[in-house]
Parts: sequence; structure tokens; C-alpha cells
Amino acid sequence: MENWLLTIILFIPLAGALFVLLSPSESHGLIRRISLWTMVADLVLGIVLFFQFDPTLYEMQFTELKVRWFDIGGLTVNYSVGIDGISFLLVELTLLIGPVVILSSWSAIQERVKEYHILLLILQTGMIGAFVALDFFLFYVFWELMLIPMYFLIGVWGGARKIYAAIKFFLFTMAGSVLMLVAIVYVVIQPELRTFDIVAITNSLTDHPLRPDLQILLFAAFAVAFAIKVPMFPFHTWLPDAHVEAPTAGSVILAGVLLKMGTYGFIRFAMPLFPYAVFESMMVVMVLALIGIIYGALVSMMQDDVKKLVAYSSVSHLGFVMLGLFALTSAGVQGALIQMVNHGLSTGALFLLVGVLYERRHTRLIAEFGGLSKVMPLYAVFFMIVMLSSVGLPGLNGFVGEFLILIGTYTSVIPYAKYYAVIAATGVIFAACYMLWMFQRVMFGPIKNEKNKNLPDLNTREIVYLTMILVFIVWIGVYPKTFLDRSQVTIDHTISLIEKGHQQTLAQWNPGTAQEGILFALKGQRQ
Repeated sequence: MENWLLTIILFIPLAGALFVLLSPSESHGLIRRISLWTMVADLVLGIVLFFQFDPTLYEMQFTELKVRWFDIGGLTVNYSVGIDGISFLLVELTLLIGPVVILSSWSAIQERVKEYHILLLILQTGMIGAFVALDFFLFYVFWELMLIPMYFLIGVWGGARKIYAAIKFFLFTMAGSVLMLVAIVYVVIQPELRTFDIVAITNSLTDHPLRPDLQILLFAAFAVAFAIKVPMFPFHTWLPDAHVEAPTAGSVILAGVLLKMGTYGFIRFAMPLFPYAVFESMMVVMVLALIGIIYGALVSMMQDDVKKLVAYSSVSHLGFVMLGLFALTSAGVQGALIQMVNHGLSTGALFLLVGVLYERRHTRLIAEFGGLSKVMPLYAVFFMIVMLSSVGLPGLNGFVGEFLILIGTYTSVIPYAKYYAVIAATGVIFAACYMLWMFQRVMFGPIKNEKNKNLPDLNTREIVYLTMILVFIVWIGVYPKTFLDRSQVTIDHTISLIEKGHQQTLAQWNPGTAQEGILFALKGQRQ
């Protein structure tokens, strides 16, 4: 089954969507059970994948299945999938989130239940497909496939301003996608390439890079598409609206997986394909990341809506990820990758907890609460652990990622890198401020609102899906080696490709860049 394992994992949610489609619309219980067991089956195969994955290899694994799809313009499009240490962790995160979002929607969604679960299952296939695609055409199909279900999830089951939020999300994402499509087309039609094979393109452009000016233009096209998805400052404005108006499951998927498409795109495509542009844009990207870290934290501090506070915190947390990626050190990139997973777990869990509260009170305003720990003690414990993981408390997952990113940035030889690390560290302090302040106002003090005096605590279903996430929050915090080891070799290889590509650009095109010395300093540092 190993040869087919990724394909089975990829299309199980689509098969589940077909079964839901054939189910009677009024059988809500049957529809929910089909969706849940579909996601659980996929998660079980993800566990098999976890144990079969070889962490000592940097090459793509589970790639034996490659089927010719069709020809277009003299180019062959293949169905080709595979994973390495970078995509592996993100696929596993997606598989974990699947059953969680179904369970979290069990009682929250009561209208158009059939359509809702079909969209969730199609979205799951789109997200997994984008991570495992090894053909550029196939990747772009899955990239666009993700957009449609999320648009409807926000626009149909969202809040009061759902149409505005859905259209804004669609327009921002499509604008970036068009730029990326143009760049993809330009790359694949190059006479020396003439292929959609992502691995072949990466290897070819490492040894025979494009002209420096072309690299900068193409990198910019990819970077805008991925920066919108991250979202980086100043492309972030769609995110708070989408998060706040989306149903709980939509917010969890956005935070847990969809935002990682942007950071994954940078390390998988934009950085290895256009290494010269990476070195030329390092300082710009890192400054924007720092602005995002501080800006996101300060704006979060000012929010009176718990969900909007968590939404803006994503801008800050993803700023850390971008900082780690462009530090271009082993520790920085490793920290960025594990922080992608950490953010998906911690912020996803925060949205779940906010959703639990909204189901009971139909409000998310901080002023409406206070003293909830007295009536919902179990809820308060879960909330405290997740909140502390988001803050970066040692022993929980958030600390591991942020620590590696700060170390990787501080030890980078990029000009002013030490100052960048110090400024970024203030984001950790701000995060503690707004999270702890929010937690204090919601959980402690007297119960001033009569509606809060008889709120039910967590039920069994809620405990189950929150515990699924909490296990990994603690596991990564206490013993991160389990996950770091599975990406280390791939990350080191990717960094070496970027450095080699930059060196080849300098040797073949002699652009006379002022940052030429950075490359040799990086090489010396690694040795």
C-alpha cells in the first residue's frame, strides 16, 4: 500500500464527500457520522504515514505513483505526489485538524448540514493536495480548489458581515493567485525546462539559474501570492474579517492550515527557485515580518472581541515564521516550520474555545464575561493551557518554535540580524500582555452578568476534540525531537540549494550584488 498511501490519504475525503452527497438531506446524524469517520480513517492512515516516513532522507518519499494526465502546449501534466520533511509535518497537521473540525461543528451547524460537510471534505482534499503535489499544474489546481469551499463556508455559514468577508477573502486570494499563475507559466515554458515537474525545475534552476532581474520579478509574483496567504503586513487586512465572520470550523481551518500555504509556498517554491532574489529581499521581508509581529500584538491588545483578538494574534505569530524562514539558518528555518505547526495547534484550539463560548452565549465581547472559571472550571483549565502555549511558555509547543526562530535570527549573518531578534523578542512580551489580560477579564473576578451563572461546562465531545490538540501541544513542548528530526535533513538540504543557486547566479551572471558576502559568511558559519 506504500506506493498508493498518499493518493489514498488525498482522495478519502473526496470519497466521503460523495457518500454525503448521496445521503438524505434530512439525515443530519448520518451525514455527521460519515464525515467524522472519513476524517478519522484519513487520520489513521496519517499515523501509518508517520511511522513509514524516513527522516534520514531529503528526497521526496512515497513518489512511486506517477500518472500522465494530459498534454498542454507541448508540455506533459502528470498526476505526481510526494512528501519530504517540510510537507510531511504540514500534512500530518491537516489530518489531525480534520476530525476536530467535524466534532466542533456537531451542534453548531443546524442548517444546510449536507452542503456544509461536503464543502469541508472537499476543502480537506484541496489542502492535502497542495502540500503533496509535485507537478506545478496539479499544485495550482489544488491551490484554487481550496479557495471555493472556504468562500462558501464563510459566505453561507458566517456571521453578520459574512458576504463582505467572503468576497474580500476571495478577491485578495485570487489577485495573488493570478500573479503566481503568470510566474508559473513563464518558468515552465523556459526552453531549458519545458516541464511542470517541481523537483526537476528546482534542481535545474539551482544549477542554471535565471537572470537576476528575472528572478526578482518572478520572486515578487510568487511572494505577493504567498504573502497574502500568510498573511504578511501589509497584505493582512482580509484576515480579521474572514476569521471573525467564519464559522468556528472555518476559523480553525484558516488558522490551522490555510495560512500555512503561504509560508509553505515560500520555502517550497519562491526561495529555492529564485535564490538571488531571496538574498536581495532578505532585509525587506524581515523588516515587514518585524512590523507584523509588533503591529499584530499591539492591535490584539486593543480588541474587545475575543475572536478578533485571536485573529490579529495570527498576524504576529506568522511574522515570527517569516522571520525564521528568511534568517536562512538551520535553527531559524527549523523553528519556522515547527512554529507553523504550533500556530495551527494553539490558535486553532483558541478558536475552538471561543466557539464553545459563542455557542453558549452568542456573544464574543470580553465585557460580557468575567468569573467564568467559577462556573466552567474545566473550560478554564483548557483555555489556560492553550493560552499559555500561544504565549510561548516553556514546556509547551509555542516556546520551542519561538526560541529556535530567535536563536536562528540572532546567529544569522544578515546585517542587523541581532537587532531583528531583539525587536522580535518584544513580540513575545506583548503576546503575554494581551493574552493574559484577556484571560484575566474573561475567567476571573465576580460574575457580573446573570447569563453567565448557569453556563454548562465542557461536554464529552468538546473534551475529546480539545484533548486531541492538547496532547500535541504538550508533546511538542516537552519532547520536540520527535518532530524536529523529521524535518532537519530536508531543511538543511533546502538551505544548501538556496545558497548554491545564489552562488551559481553570481558566477554565471555576475550581477555585482552588495550582498555577495552574505553567502560566503553563511557557508563558513555552517562549516
